[in-house]
Parts: sequence; C-alpha cells; structure tokens
Amino acid sequence: MLKNTITELPEGVREGNETLILVTEPAGAKLQALIAREQKGEYLRVKITGGGCNGLSYKMKFVKDTKRGDILVRSSGAQILVDTKSALYLRGTHLDFSDKMVGGGFKFSNPNAKSSCSCGESFSI
Repeated sequence: MLKNTITELPEGVREGNETLILVTEPAGAKLQALIAREQKGEYLRVKITGGGCNGLSYKMKFVKDTKRGDILVRSSGAQILVDTKSALYLRGTHLDFSDKMVGGGFKFSNPNAKSSCSCGESFSI
C-alpha cells in the first residue's frame, strides 16, 4: 500500500495540487500496485524531456527521494513529483490508466499539447 502519511514537506519541496496534475482513480490504484511490487520508491517522478516524434516526451519513474525545487502533488493516493520546468508543460494534465488489451496503459491528457503522436508518448506545444 502506498504510504501517504507525510504531513510535512521535505526541505525545498513545494506543495502542489491537482490543477497541476490530476491522477484518476484507476491510475492511482495501478500506481499503488506498481510501487508495492517494484519497491523503487514511493514517489512517481513525472518529467518532460526533449525527444519523441513530436518534440517533447513524458518520462515517469519511481524514486525514493525528492529534490530541491520539486513540486509534490498528492492525487488519488499517489505522490507525484514534478520539477519546475516540467510543471510549465504539465499544468492541467490528467494521468489515467486503462487495462485494455489494445490501447491500454497510462495515458496523459494534456490541455497544453497542440498535437500528440498516435502512441501518446510525445507531444508539441
């Protein structure tokens, strides 16, 4: 089960809210299951990097520690870390999960994206 008992923020970390990134209930449940299974950390770091067929790509990985300047968003039982640069691109994004055999997995719905590739892993602004 995902630990969500942090009441004080780690030093140098700001509290964010779901207007930055919202995790749907199905995505939150899947993240909790993956965190328990993978044992790589209780935070999900979401980052925007250059690359992909549309110029920008989403990157996700589990981490144990925060970094100075991170924004921590708690949503649907998940603890999401976003750096300040990525936050500019993510504002208003929803992270969903589907277990469908075709087209399933984590999906970003980003209102800032002007175009996205068909796989949903990259976008442009």
